[in-house]
Formats: sequence, structure tokens, C-alpha cells
Amino acid sequence: MGDPTRGDPAPGVGGLTHLDADGNPRMVDVGAKADSDRMARAEGFVRLSPDALATILEGRSKKGDVLQIARLAGIQAAKRTADLIPLCHPLPIDGVEVDVAPLDGRIRVVATVRTRWRTGVEMEALTCVTAACLTVYDMVKAIDRGMQIQDIRLLEKHGGRSGSFVAAAVPARS
Repeated sequence: MGDPTRGDPAPGVGGLTHLDADGNPRMVDVGAKADSDRMARAEGFVRLSPDALATILEGRSKKGDVLQIARLAGIQAAKRTADLIPLCHPLPIDGVEVDVAPLDGRIRVVATVRTRWRTGVEMEALTCVTAACLTVYDMVKAIDRGMQIQDIRLLEKHGGRSGSFVAAAVPARS
């Protein structure tokens, strides 16, 4: 059982902190928790046709520099996560880094988000990656409507009471 006076959420149904004892959604009260340095890193991929990839890499998109615009979309999304995910806290983001680059015939997006606050930035990193991938799709969909956004996941997170998490490596695709 959590201690609300310390900012510890009492678990609700199934031990989930975002549900109260009756199963109703709630925003966890983090007001009494101490600030700490937090970081989360996430990744995702856009699988696309060789023609769409060439268009991006050769700078032939009529909408502009796909990789740079995707990077900006990711940063903007990280800052707006609480507007999109109902139970996320709006939090002060200290920094967002987004790498958007080709890897093995796909576009790979990696986002790193940092804050010094009372709750983590995992959702901000995942939202950043998702928006950047969606932006790649939007910018070259006229060439390839069959693109797939794939494998969005948290790679690592550090800080806070739960400590660190590092995802297991994924075997290379053949």
C-alpha cells in the first residue's frame, strides 16, 4: 500500500496506480515526491519502399527535408504529451534529442528526453518517437501508402524510485 503523504500512490485494481480501488481512472498524486534527474530513451522504425527511402535520402520530397521535419515533430510531441495521454502529468522537460536516420532499409527514430522532476519521461520519449514516425509517413505517403510503423519501445529509463530499466537487445532482422 502506498503512502499518500509521501506521494506514493496507493495501488488500485490489479495493483495499477492509475486506477482507484473502484477501478476508476485517476491521475496519480506526485505532489509530495522529491524531484530527481530522470531520463528515458525510446526507438521506433518506419518500414518503407526503396523508392520512398531514396526520395527521403536524396532530398526529393516536395514537402521538405523529411528527416529534419520528423525531428521537429518529435520534439514538439514530447512537449505536448500530457495533452495527448489523459493521465500523464505535464512536466518540465529539460532536453529532447531526436535522431532520425536510415538503418537497414528503414528509418530509425531514437528519442532521449530528460527532466528533473517528480515523475519520469517514458511517455514523452515514446510520444516523441511515435510523432516522428507518423511525420515520416505523412511526408512520403504519396509514394508509399504501405509503409509500416514498427517496433516502438522504451530502450531505457533512469531515475526515480523504481530505478533503471534497460530493454533486452532485439536480434537483427534478416
